Amino acid sequence: MSDSRSPAPIHLRRELGKWDLTALGVNQVIGGAVFAVPATLAASLDAWSWLAIGVVGLLAMAVALNFAEAGSRFDGTGGPYLYTRAAFGRFVSFEVGWVVWLVRVTSWASVVNVLVSALGFYWPSVTTGVARHALITSVALIIMAVNIRGIRQSSLVVNALTIAKLTPLALFILLGLPHVSVAALWPDAGLTWPQISKTVLVLIFAFGGYEVIPVPAGEARDPRRGVPFAMITTIAIVTTVLMLAQIVALGTLPGLASSTTPLADAALVFIGASGALLMTAGAAVSVAGNNMGAALSGSRSLFALAEQGDIPRVFGHIHAKYRTPDVAIVATCLTTLALALTGSFAQLAAVSAIGRLIVYSGTCASVLRLRRQGPAPFTIAGGPVVPVVALAICVAMLAGATGDQLQRGGLALVVGAVLFVIARRNT
Repeated sequence: MSDSRSPAPIHLRRELGKWDLTALGVNQVIGGAVFAVPATLAASLDAWSWLAIGVVGLLAMAVALNFAEAGSRFDGTGGPYLYTRAAFGRFVSFEVGWVVWLVRVTSWASVVNVLVSALGFYWPSVTTGVARHALITSVALIIMAVNIRGIRQSSLVVNALTIAKLTPLALFILLGLPHVSVAALWPDAGLTWPQISKTVLVLIFAFGGYEVIPVPAGEARDPRRGVPFAMITTIAIVTTVLMLAQIVALGTLPGLASSTTPLADAALVFIGASGALLMTAGAAVSVAGNNMGAALSGSRSLFALAEQGDIPRVFGHIHAKYRTPDVAIVATCLTTLALALTGSFAQLAAVSAIGRLIVYSGTCASVLRLRRQGPAPFTIAGGPVVPVVALAICVAMLAGATGDQLQRGGLALVVGAVLFVIARRNT
């Protein structure tokens, strides 16, 4: 007699711990920009720059606490997509989920080109023509293969690259602090509002990336505890590293504002040629880590949309052996590859800024709405104060966005709405 029972469903493996989630967050926030942004900040704020990092770190923590509270309510894949779905329904959550995925693929396509440029410092031939295409394709396909092979393998690579990028930064800070001129850190003039508003916007996005932490919660062992821990720890680590790096660069490199490679130039001053080489290599490793993290989080965002039935179920397919969302991984990697090779990501860069603020705003608003269902396992102290303040910050940043950013962000939402209608008719 044949067995008529249906086979047991295949689920994602829960193998990520709280430090794996933290590494993913740190890896996505600390990218190649940390090696260049000190000069931008010095040009705008001079000696106020390191203090500004601390202030924006507190603002980022306010938003991250909302992710922590919302994340403590869920144990599935999707992060902010799940939060807004539970709070505001399918359409709003689809727009958030679509934007999360779009931000990941466009930022990954951008970062893989930065990686090519970094490697081109040593091998100029890889920056153009067939060699450039071959390198970008190889990077994308290798990352795709690693992601398909299992979440544990992907996480180990992210962890290793996170450690590898933090090591040169830690050496830069530890070796540089004794050489810092305290006088260079003391502001000698006040700030104007245009200086503040322009630089705060730059820093808000320099801190961006931590929103990916809860996305692979469906593969975490204890996401209701792990996500809050990772959100808070990530912001604490990132703020400390960025602030200390700014202090060392500002206090050791005269003319920091005009440097195109500020950390490498500063390291050259107090370490020598080996220090400059270390920081250049650190930049290359840093952007490589961003590539890996973007693939992991981006594919899980697409998988979450399919798992909840908002796009065709095929994107929610799970590999029978490796138990990874293989179709979502392939789709995300190939889309990124196409954007990277054609340069189309540059046209979508403005979407990233608006997209992150939409995700942040949606999560903060969700916290307030979900509290009607009862207290979360992790609840922010102070009642509605932190969620309201964080939401106000996000809305203010949206109001301060450029016309081009708002136009392209609005277009992305319109495209998302069209995709939602199409998906609903075909699912």
